[in-house]
Amino acid sequence: MCDILADFQENMRNYSKKIFKYFVMIGCDLLSVFFATALVYFFRNDNDLGGFFSKVWLVLLICAAIKVLILFLCHQYSYILKNYSIKGAIWLTAGYAVIFVIFIIFVAINKKNGGTILFRDLLLYLAIDYIVTLALRFSVRLKNAIIQYIRRAASGDKERIIVVGAGDAGATIVKEMLYSDKTNRYPVALIDDDLSKKGSTIEGVKVVGTTDDLKKIYEKYDADGIIVAMPAVPAERLKDIYAKCHKVSCNVLTLPGVYQLVNGVKLSNLKKIDMQDLLGREPVKVNLDEIMEYIEHKVVLVTGGGGSIGSELCRQIATHNPAKLIILDIYENNIYDIEQELKFNHPEVNLLTLVASVRDKGKIEDVFKKYRPQIVFNAAAHKHVPLMETSPNEAIKNNVFGTLNVATMAEKYKADRFVQISTDKAVNPTNIMGASKRMCEMIIQAIGKKSDHCEFVAVRFGNVLGSNGSVVPLFTKQIEAGGPVTLTHKDIIRYFMTIPEAVSLVLQSGAYAKGGEIYVLDMGEPVRIYDMAVNLIRLLGHEPDKDIKIVYTGLRPGEKLYEERLMKEEGLKKTANGKISVAKPIDFDEEKFFASLDMLYKAAYEETDEMKKLVHELVPTYTIDKRFE
Repeated sequence: MCDILADFQENMRNYSKKIFKYFVMIGCDLLSVFFATALVYFFRNDNDLGGFFSKVWLVLLICAAIKVLILFLCHQYSYILKNYSIKGAIWLTAGYAVIFVIFIIFVAINKKNGGTILFRDLLLYLAIDYIVTLALRFSVRLKNAIIQYIRRAASGDKERIIVVGAGDAGATIVKEMLYSDKTNRYPVALIDDDLSKKGSTIEGVKVVGTTDDLKKIYEKYDADGIIVAMPAVPAERLKDIYAKCHKVSCNVLTLPGVYQLVNGVKLSNLKKIDMQDLLGREPVKVNLDEIMEYIEHKVVLVTGGGGSIGSELCRQIATHNPAKLIILDIYENNIYDIEQELKFNHPEVNLLTLVASVRDKGKIEDVFKKYRPQIVFNAAAHKHVPLMETSPNEAIKNNVFGTLNVATMAEKYKADRFVQISTDKAVNPTNIMGASKRMCEMIIQAIGKKSDHCEFVAVRFGNVLGSNGSVVPLFTKQIEAGGPVTLTHKDIIRYFMTIPEAVSLVLQSGAYAKGGEIYVLDMGEPVRIYDMAVNLIRLLGHEPDKDIKIVYTGLRPGEKLYEERLMKEEGLKKTANGKISVAKPIDFDEEKFFASLDMLYKAAYEETDEMKKLVHELVPTYTIDKRFE
């Protein structure tokens, strides 16, 4: 109903503007009639102005009515003045030719009846009226041309920008570039696929064509870059537009989705085309109020806080007013980077960074004992599938027993919530990394069952675009190096999300936590890695298998052709956010499981060669990849 009302109001506004335009143009044309008549009086040296107009007032009205009618028939009121063209002038001239014929007939009838209207006065009147009317129509274009010339001269060394999108967002971007002293960009032309906008102008900047004409327009205007100002356009269409832009220029900027522009469109919102643009779907949204409620004024611990997922968790948590944010990671460079970023962007946050390993049970206990974190996000993990296949003991030490250490201390020191970052690779795993994550889920489930104060949950999602180890950064480097782009298999498919999307849903899953659940994130339709590689090659201005070759290297150890979101025994139940579902936990013998973990711990630190077989005994759904045995 609200959408219908908004559309009605928008249509009424547009209609009102159109009516106003008509009245302005007709008013100017009527004034031109009186102006031309007054000049004729002046040239006749008739000193009796009042007497003159008293004699011809009826003639004036007739002339005005005829003029407006003829010009209407000649399409003069369908033009927007700032877009008036030679075609319009030709129609205007044709209209005046008709008016001239009508007036000749009128003068002849007047003379026959003893009237005083002279033919020379008629010619003078028509000449003046025609010139004034034509000048009024071209005046706006002339003004815009002068302004554009002055701006071009003043632009100096500024970047010459083609703006794609002549809607409200494009207009705002153009105005800011023109009138802001803080930008080094200057708009030279607009492009829009709406053909009705071609020829129109925004602040003197003309819409010169469509995206199909982009290359020609870019060269004609000697442009330095492109800005895509279309935040409300569907993602699938944007993907095609980005591909066209990147074929022309590497300097392409765009605006985030309209839902992200909470403070309006600004030049500062511009960003490089990112990984989200490869997905071809609308970004996932979350209920920020729910996140705020359980994080605000709480001590929050993020393990693995320097990693791609952990650091984004910290960024989003920092905006929700935690009492203290503790970032823990073994890699000092990563943790230093996120610390400096947060200190700069969120100086108000009570921030603590700790260099420590989740493997170190004593250190982890010291952290919990001293700082008493209320909310824990465990993102510390080894996740590179091929590397963990060759170092399975390290995967078990870090992923399984690191998680066990953090979860045990969360229970012991009475945290409120514990959120484990899991993966779809934990479902019927064929690799040691996925199997280790499945054991992490089992640990969380078992400890959560016994806890009467802490809600333990796991969040399972797929591949994250732009994360450490993601295929996209690898593909980008390969393309920038001239290729080839390497794929393991043409038919391999994966579920994808952006880092901010995944983390937002992780945070919201924490809000839903009741204890023991495994939350599964809906990442849309799976994406074929081959299609992603092709799109990325085109996005960066190349042709696949022509400019950049695609080669196939074969599946890596532990790698599947496709990933699954849940096991056969698990069923999904929707939450309030349709993108988050709850998987039914699978029952298992918890006593036997923890007894086996003790044996696994000993075997891992003894550097056993039988780790995969031991893992299979604990995780029956784990299938050892025989191809690489």
